Amino acid sequence: MSVPAKKSFPLRLDPALYAALERAAAADLRSVNAQMEVLLREALARRGVKVTASEPPRRGRPPKEKSDA
Repeated sequence: MSVPAKKSFPLRLDPALYAALERAAAADLRSVNAQMEVLLREALARRGVKVTASEPPRRGRPPKEKSDA
């Protein structure tokens, strides 16, 4: 099963806002993109909007197939 692709779109931000996002992301050991997702999810939750988390991508090697040998 493939993981659904994330929606990408251009976003224009004030440089000072982006710098603040970079600092917050670095403090939380996240990328700016991941930090923005966290902040958006928190803001939506405070407004009572439910967002279901998508299934995270599988990491590592796929499991070995059983052989009948």
